[in-house]
Amino acid sequence: MKNLIDKKITPQKLNCNTEYDQLNSVIVAPPAYMEIKHAINKTQEHYLQNNIDKTKAMEQHASFVESLKENNCEVITLEPKENLNEQVFTRDIGFVIGDTFFVSNMKEEMRKPETSVLTDSLEQKNISYTKMRDTSIEGGDVLVDGNTIWVGKSGRTAEKAINQLKNLLPDYTIHMINVREDILHLDCVFTILDEDYAIVYSPAIDEESYNLIKNKYTIIEATTKEQFNMGPNVLSIGQNKIISLPENKRLNRKMKQAGFHVIEVEFSEIIKSGGSFRCCTLPLKRG
Repeated sequence: MKNLIDKKITPQKLNCNTEYDQLNSVIVAPPAYMEIKHAINKTQEHYLQNNIDKTKAMEQHASFVESLKENNCEVITLEPKENLNEQVFTRDIGFVIGDTFFVSNMKEEMRKPETSVLTDSLEQKNISYTKMRDTSIEGGDVLVDGNTIWVGKSGRTAEKAINQLKNLLPDYTIHMINVREDILHLDCVFTILDEDYAIVYSPAIDEESYNLIKNKYTIIEATTKEQFNMGPNVLSIGQNKIISLPENKRLNRKMKQAGFHVIEVEFSEIIKSGGSFRCCTLPLKRG
């Protein structure tokens, strides 16, 4: 296993056991240099000609960060780098399971340098980490709920990496979900809201996985339009509070009917690149 990971032992406490416990601490990166230069997903292809308004994106991201702070979440900000135009999507570059911080192995060459910015910050803050090696795995494909982990096999996360994760976490039940080829990450089509509810866009995952999810959660089904508008990519911040896009009115209404307090935040520029609120956060501590 030594060839798979680097591990630095430090005393910093991490804790992420679910997708929905109170969000205490999170890593973000402002979209200062966000731009669709070369489309690397279907959403970017759609918006390539109608590119990102950086000023508006920065304003929207600042409002999002303010919403997190207003709900007692510590926000750690990575320094934006001019050559990293996808850096705002911090979820992809790492993930915390229990008290272990895993640094992702990014699939796209243009995104690989993002992990160096992350590890520099972690070392400065004396936060321990485990670095995945050999094959790609990204945090947008990893969802945690207690001893159960759902991992998407996608264009960004390989089955070999999922098997490595199983070896590293023998005390967890890890379900591999086959994600449709045109979907970037699992969290674009499946998000856990609390111990009882989840949002799912069922056409994008395999039937066996859908049935497993349906047996565990009451599902709020997302439509094709809502999935394109990043409807499933909401962020649970604890106490039944969900940050969601105002455009997804039906989905927000369904969540409210299920007892959630929906906080609507404008994010129209950032979703042009294929990610929303969950994609833009890397939780360090929940609970």
